[in-house]
Amino acid sequence: MLGWALTFLIVALVAAALGFTGIAGAASSIAQILFVIFLILFVVAMIARAVRGQPPV
Repeated sequence: MLGWALTFLIVALVAAALGFTGIAGAASSIAQILFVIFLILFVVAMIARAVRGQPPV
């Protein structure tokens, strides 16, 4: 999922550099949403691992 967020970030940067502001705004919004979802899933996975008794890596 982090890969998708980075992909949309790159698309947003390229679109902004070329002057496509609508596409750049949409791509950056998608990248931000995917990044937040990735962070939430990461934290949930770390908490689940700690609850099972395994130390976080």
